Amino acid sequence: MTETAPRPTLEAVAERAGVSRATVSRVVNGAHGVREALAERVRRAVEELGYVPNQAARSLVTRRHQAVAVVAAEPETRVFADPYFAQQLRGISKELTAHDNQLVLLLTEGREDHARVGRYLAGGHVDGALVFSLHLNDPLPGLVRGAGLPTVFGGRPDWDDGRGDVVYVDSDNRGGARSAVQYLAGLGRTRIAHITGPLDQTSAADRLAGFRDVRAGTGPELIARGDFTSGGGERAMRELLDRCPGLDAVFAANDLTAAGALRVLRERGRRVPDDVAVVGFDDMLPVAEETDPPLTTVRQDIEGMGRLMARLLLRGLDGGPTDDADAPRAPAATAPGVVLPTTLVHRATT
Repeated sequence: MTETAPRPTLEAVAERAGVSRATVSRVVNGAHGVREALAERVRRAVEELGYVPNQAARSLVTRRHQAVAVVAAEPETRVFADPYFAQQLRGISKELTAHDNQLVLLLTEGREDHARVGRYLAGGHVDGALVFSLHLNDPLPGLVRGAGLPTVFGGRPDWDDGRGDVVYVDSDNRGGARSAVQYLAGLGRTRIAHITGPLDQTSAADRLAGFRDVRAGTGPELIARGDFTSGGGERAMRELLDRCPGLDAVFAANDLTAAGALRVLRERGRRVPDDVAVVGFDDMLPVAEETDPPLTTVRQDIEGMGRLMARLLLRGLDGGPTDDADAPRAPAATAPGVVLPTTLVHRATT
């Protein structure tokens, strides 16, 4: 059997650096009050010896686990198939990694999963939580609140517990939708349809509201419910064409929905954009660039939203403000939300 060398100890680092054990502990755990010259000697000794702090002991000193729970209120089949989640998780992971924190991914599919996630969050395993893709009446906010964990939510909250301290990051869903529909109207399109997302999520509800800001008199025959998937986009597009064959434009609630709608339009012999113009939402690459034809869409910074969520949480854990001075503020004063701008990206479907 191969023998392994003993792991270097705190005492070995102190001896190499010529400082006390307590000084090494303060430097390793990020505490203040150590002169820079001494701190540099400790860091050099740590690198030379290959010292790795014992996380359990470190947690006793710092009362931090250096771990953050990322809770997606979706089944794993949705999370791993939808590039939106990949982009958001990439942003979160980059920010946590840059600050030496671990990402613990938790997914929910049913009531038993909510109970499991609630137990884990209350068990003292993580320092905070990032929660996104919530649906109406989702129990997760209450579970997180009950666990007493600092939390940042992805998306505008749809609840009001009277405390006004819900920290969240979102995109300007309503404004982005409004700009998309105004653009279609400006092209001379008069029968503009909308395929929604799941309306138990605030992002889909806000995009529908933006559509109605511009097309207030649109009847139900030009609105079909989707679910943010390409299959949902196909089903909704068929419904719309059956009900209103003369439609000349479609605003889809996200890019996957638009991709499904484009397939059905091609099957039905409708030319895009000659007969029907199409606009999506998200600008998820490669989805938006690989549709046939490439998709005009509303761009939101999905990865940037993930990074900002993690940054706000870590800042709060370190005792800093849980907002971002350079980011746009939410219009409502009831919650410390950050709302990122959106832009319309023109491609071949309009």
